[in-house]
Amino acid sequence: MTDVENQKSPNDSMTQSDPSHATTAPMYAPPPYMPPPYPMGPAMYPQPVPVQVCVIQPDLPPEEAGVIKTEEPNLADAEENQIVSAFEDDKIRKAFIRKVFSVITIQLLVTFTVVCVFTFSKTVKAAVQRSIWVYISSYIIFMVVALCLTFSSKFSRTHPWNLIGLSVVTLSLSYMVGTVASYHNTDAVVIALGSTLVISFTIIIFSAQTRLDFTICNGILLILSVNFLMFGFFTIFFYSNVLQVFYGFLGALLYAMFLAVDCQLVMGRKKYSLDPEEYIFGALIIYLDIIMIFLYILLILSGGSKN
Repeated sequence: MTDVENQKSPNDSMTQSDPSHATTAPMYAPPPYMPPPYPMGPAMYPQPVPVQVCVIQPDLPPEEAGVIKTEEPNLADAEENQIVSAFEDDKIRKAFIRKVFSVITIQLLVTFTVVCVFTFSKTVKAAVQRSIWVYISSYIIFMVVALCLTFSSKFSRTHPWNLIGLSVVTLSLSYMVGTVASYHNTDAVVIALGSTLVISFTIIIFSAQTRLDFTICNGILLILSVNFLMFGFFTIFFYSNVLQVFYGFLGALLYAMFLAVDCQLVMGRKKYSLDPEEYIFGALIIYLDIIMIFLYILLILSGGSKN
């Protein structure tokens, strides 16, 4: 037996001598794991911060410097596109056109009814011709309210003031047209009424069906209007029957062109169009075009009457 086997602890001898002592001896749990005082992984060093070097760039245009120039959004274009997209909706466009032409129909019924009364009733005709100051008052009222509806978008879009203004314009212009018609022959007035309705209806249908864009002709119409006004000014000093007929023909032709342009502005299928909220302004311009066509046709048919 070796020396290692002989060296036994007294506890081992007690355990062998008393087996019950081994079962009753207390068992201690092993000590918890203690982390080492040094890091287990490799040492982590902070990343070096690169030094920013300021380089003065030469004053080059964006294309040469390689800079992509971003344009700021134009609010006006965005609003215009929003309006166009709203107007291109089929339901909105049809409702707008229906509203405009409904208002125009009522206006024409009122105006042509007043014209018929002033023409066929001899009593009313005589009373109207004696009261020239009423005609002048109607003209002033018409000009003031019509200009407000034309140049004030707030007034033409505010309900019910826009309808009230349009009603005042319709009544004042109806009185003026009826007064003018009372100085002409009854047959000439009837022929002018029929011709105006046929011409206006034909132009409206043609403007709705054609692919031609008349809305881009505003500059041409402006030039023709100035020339027409100058021609009318010179006819005051050189009056003749032929010149009057020719002047009436030019006026009816010019306002027929205006009617085609205004109809396409209302229908909104061309380059330029009206806002869906401007149905009062759309009804006003088409109504004025038709009335002016009637007056110039009446001038052609008057037979050179100085009245």
